[in-house]
Amino acid sequence: MGQDRTTTKRHPIGVFDSGVGGLTVVRALRAALPGEDIIYLGDTARVPYGNKSPRTVERYSLTCQQFLLDRGVKLVLIACNTASANALPALTAASPVPVIGAVEPGATSALAATRNGHVGVIGTLGTIRSGAYATVIRSRNPAATLSALACPLLVPLAEEGWIDDDVAVLVARRYLTQLFAQDPELDTLVLGCTHYPLLKDVITRVATELAGKPISVVDSASAMADAARDAVGSDANRRNGPGRLDCFATDTSRLDELAPRFLGEPLTGFELVDL
Repeated sequence: MGQDRTTTKRHPIGVFDSGVGGLTVVRALRAALPGEDIIYLGDTARVPYGNKSPRTVERYSLTCQQFLLDRGVKLVLIACNTASANALPALTAASPVPVIGAVEPGATSALAATRNGHVGVIGTLGTIRSGAYATVIRSRNPAATLSALACPLLVPLAEEGWIDDDVAVLVARRYLTQLFAQDPELDTLVLGCTHYPLLKDVITRVATELAGKPISVVDSASAMADAARDAVGSDANRRNGPGRLDCFATDTSRLDELAPRFLGEPLTGFELVDL
């Protein structure tokens, strides 16, 4: 990475998202690399990215990445599928350290999981409209069949904590019925939004019910954490205790309530920043 290896090990990993959903990536990252310090930035003042133009998403994402680079991170994780789909080339070109998006790890895991090559992707409108998952999956396996569907109501369900009740089941069934109508042979489903892991249990249950067979559900947050562990390699910080987590946000409204839900552990708070 162009730095002294001992020094590099002590550098934090940077993670950014348009909101709090990327804390599911931090949660998976802390399990995969418990000794690493992590800096998280949620651009909560401008969330969501999913309904904005690709040019706007790219501009916002470059600003977020620079915030992390200014703090000496050794690796950047784009914990936002929309930003990954629309801004990864620009982010990679602008970064002196490796950059990992959400799309490629999720697509790779889906291809490893599928038994018949029929893969479905659900995500925000911006992610689905970009066709990023289709591009990666078909470049790896041209014979794969891909179906994709935007599921915008799943994000507010996750944020409200309505993740395993009748409302969540009805919404998941409404969306997934449309997806299986596109491809009844679908056997693998990618959760193409970092909010969706909170709904993984209900999505898996409804998908299996509709398919009448077991469905492999790929969590892009876990896939990103695995990719980060591979990227860090021998430069991992292997201290005995847990690494430090510093969280920043461009709007701190409701974060005391929302953040622990996504992170899966108590959080002392976010520092407010102006990008």
